[in-house]
Amino acid sequence: MIRNRCFSFLSVFKSVHFFIKSQKSSVQNLFFITIFNLQFSLFNCFASPDILQLNTGWQFRKTGDARWLPATVPGTVHTDLLNNKIIPDPFYGDNEKKIQWIDTCDWEYQTFFDGEQNLLNSKHVELLFEGLDTYAKVFLNDSLILTADNMFRTWNVDVKKFLNRKNNHLVIYFASAVRTGKESAKRLPYTLPGDEKVFTRKAAYQYGWDWGPRFVTCGIWRAVKIMSWNELKIQSIQIIQNKLEDSLAKITARIEVIADHSNMFNFYLRADSTDKQVLIKAEKLSEGINVVEIPMTIKNPKRWWSHGFGDPYLYQYTFSVGNEKELLDKKKIKFGLRTIELVQKWEKSFYFVLNGKIIFMKGANYIPPDNFLPRVTASRYRDIIQSAVDANMNMLRVWGGGVYESDQFYDLCDEAGILVWQDFMFACSMYPGDSAFVNNVKQEVIDNVKRLQNHPCIALWCGNNEIDEGWHNWEWQQQFHYSEKDSARIWNDYLQVFHHLIPDLLDSLLLPPKEGSRPFYWPSSPSIGWGHKESLQEGDSHYWGVWWGMEPFDVYTKKVGRFMSEYGFQGMPSINTFNKFCDENELTLNSAAVKSHQKHPTGYQTIQTYLEREYKQPKDFESYIYVSQLLQAEGIKIAIEAHRRARSRCGGTLYWQLNDCWPGTSWSSTDYYGRWKALHYIARKAFKNVFVSPYIESEYIGTVICNDSPKWMDVRVKFKLMDFYGNKLWSKIIGVGCENTSSELSVYKDTSSLLQGHLRSEVFLYVEVVKEDDVTEITDNFLYFTYPKNLQLPQPHYAIHMNQTTVGRQSIEISSEVLAKNVYLSFQKKEIEFNDNFFDMLPGKKYIISITKGKLRNRDLKKISIKSLIDSY
Repeated sequence: MIRNRCFSFLSVFKSVHFFIKSQKSSVQNLFFITIFNLQFSLFNCFASPDILQLNTGWQFRKTGDARWLPATVPGTVHTDLLNNKIIPDPFYGDNEKKIQWIDTCDWEYQTFFDGEQNLLNSKHVELLFEGLDTYAKVFLNDSLILTADNMFRTWNVDVKKFLNRKNNHLVIYFASAVRTGKESAKRLPYTLPGDEKVFTRKAAYQYGWDWGPRFVTCGIWRAVKIMSWNELKIQSIQIIQNKLEDSLAKITARIEVIADHSNMFNFYLRADSTDKQVLIKAEKLSEGINVVEIPMTIKNPKRWWSHGFGDPYLYQYTFSVGNEKELLDKKKIKFGLRTIELVQKWEKSFYFVLNGKIIFMKGANYIPPDNFLPRVTASRYRDIIQSAVDANMNMLRVWGGGVYESDQFYDLCDEAGILVWQDFMFACSMYPGDSAFVNNVKQEVIDNVKRLQNHPCIALWCGNNEIDEGWHNWEWQQQFHYSEKDSARIWNDYLQVFHHLIPDLLDSLLLPPKEGSRPFYWPSSPSIGWGHKESLQEGDSHYWGVWWGMEPFDVYTKKVGRFMSEYGFQGMPSINTFNKFCDENELTLNSAAVKSHQKHPTGYQTIQTYLEREYKQPKDFESYIYVSQLLQAEGIKIAIEAHRRARSRCGGTLYWQLNDCWPGTSWSSTDYYGRWKALHYIARKAFKNVFVSPYIESEYIGTVICNDSPKWMDVRVKFKLMDFYGNKLWSKIIGVGCENTSSELSVYKDTSSLLQGHLRSEVFLYVEVVKEDDVTEITDNFLYFTYPKNLQLPQPHYAIHMNQTTVGRQSIEISSEVLAKNVYLSFQKKEIEFNDNFFDMLPGKKYIISITKGKLRNRDLKKISIKSLIDSY
């Protein structure tokens, strides 16, 4: 319970209250006072309702078993079985198929706790579940207090009358989501695409995807708390941005308060950046839910900017409520001030404007980072977001087949300036439209929008992933033999949720619905399927002609849409990751362990087909991993550069995908353990604010400088045609001014006039952008004139030693007298990470490579493995 801990507050309160009463008639019961330079710490008195964390002492069992086993909360049944050595490691070998029995069973969890005296004396005692996965019946002391049916919702129930002083017994029964979903499916007269999972508000990826395994788990996957309060509690706070100008911001704090009884209460505000200001408002509250609005102004506001364009500044406020005797509740919130718009005006454009500036979006799609989400630690989230920052990204798309992420994820995005394209959790399926399902979805949307409403990182809310496209392009009607009546009903159910329910809820929750003050709503991503030419002319595009359509990589240069929100290609994880899930004697593409960690039905065949087009056949398994990563990286590099060159019509590029939920072969650029594949290193360079892109089109060589920085730059561009031994065959230097856009530099007429008879397989073009001082390199790029398999590469011999000039970080210096293509550094028996890898080395140039993880000694240099493309054959 909250107690009055600061008696000096009473004298201040009485003087303030006297002022309020004297001003009552003139301000109609809405009172604002600002007190400057308080000489005591008023806010030390503030506290919150008592909270009891119920995260210890849990046990679980399969329903019908006699024996209870220790359980971890938050957790899942799979990880509890693993911790009790009932099942093998689900990720190892082909163990996945050995534990599919788990999702067919019902499971029970229990714990015992004492009811502390302050709980028993409180007027209201609430049991709060932040996440139950999924079909759960909750009993407290043998009384059914809650029936839950949605993994994404928060469940709150008053348990005051059920509590005992000692030995309270809390039991949760989890019914099989698979069995429950199949039972729901049987009640429909037709079959919905997506099988039984579409009836269950649960993370769809748990049922398996073409990059992840099937582990349909259950359990208490987020925190369990008991909260007590007496007179009132703060339910939520929404910061509404009414006006944002350089000199002034006008905002409204919309505070939702639940009161036990009607009374006059007082509201206090502290900006945590200073102790000099307290804003006080008195308001009479009614019993039940009340909404109190407090208008505020901020002079010379600092705006929140995305990564690479400015500081992602955050304000932090503490709101508190009290009566004349004591302070009753408080809540801290962070928020950023920014305008965000999705512009679709001219020629059906699709680009984002942040704080009045067009921002080209660079990033990737994000999936849940584990099949068992309670295992994701704070440091894991930090590493994932940091990997996005390190790769010069400014946007992540939270994909609709996973979960609404933890508060910590969005906090980190706020702090790092990473914008979020947020899908609602619907993907690649059609869904039922009965009232129970729709009402369940309604509360899910309310819970999550209210939870995330103050995060400046949220740039867009999207209704679903690929459902509109699936309905119109994937031949579901023919596959499932729908009648005209069935088709009409299924489509109308779709429209009800994604074109009416969700946008209407957003309009009511994200007040005011004012252009620029809140994220845009987009019903379905993509808006049109990739097989239609219109998909490149309007809306966002998922282009899967490469991979699914088996089209060559250079198609990316021709298929550029208004906003490229999905495209990708698979790459294998590192040998260190393979060693985590299979024995050394299974390191072959044909082993059961390696096959089971490739979830696309023709994944390895597709990789092999593309590999044969571009590269020679690798000599062994480890070399195959290396070349598969190069294949992935070079393919996506072609796409990113094409999208950036087309900035005048393309608003952003988000490749599929950033991360993994388990260790396997997938489209990710960082694997399950956070190890960077070649793609992530290549993306980091291709996403730099200033980037140069030479390209060949119809035997014409052009160059584009892409400048996504907020300011004009005067630079020098150096061109060198060289052979692989460092002989310079042609060169040119030009000066250019780069505004915040893409600038075409027409330098060459055609390829043949540049090559002057030199073989395409023996030369390359090197383009370097430097500052006006002609010394400081900004960016560079290599252009080759044939596939890697045709290059007549020499064998490099490396000079390598510790670099003594780097301050604050270890580094090595490496060089080669000949071109070394796709140099990959690794270390034997030690996890050493380098700030660059898979890079091309100019003949004779010294490269300084920093060590970002681990530590080397001079004698360790001999243990560094250096592989280049020629070494893989």
